[in-house]
Amino acid sequence: MLSYQLVESGVEMTDNVENNIFSGRARLKDLRVQHRDLDVAIIELSRSPAADQLRVRRLKKQKLLLRDLITRLESQMIPDLNA
Repeated sequence: MLSYQLVESGVEMTDNVENNIFSGRARLKDLRVQHRDLDVAIIELSRSPAADQLRVRRLKKQKLLLRDLITRLESQMIPDLNA
C-alpha cells in the first residue's frame, strides 16, 4: 500500500512539473507575440511625421519590460545542472 502511494504521488508530481513547463512555454509564446506586436506598432507609429513621441517612448519602454520578462522566463526554463 505504501509503495502505491509513493508511485501515485510521483505521478502527480511529474504531472505538475509537466503542466508548469507547458504553461511556462505558453506564457513565453504569448509574451513573444506581444513583443512582436509592440515592435510593429512602434514602427508604424514612427513612420508618421506627426507621431506622438511620448506614446512611442512609452511603447518602447513597455517593449523593453517585455523583453526583460521573456529573458527571465527563458532563464528559469534552463535546467540547473548543479542540482
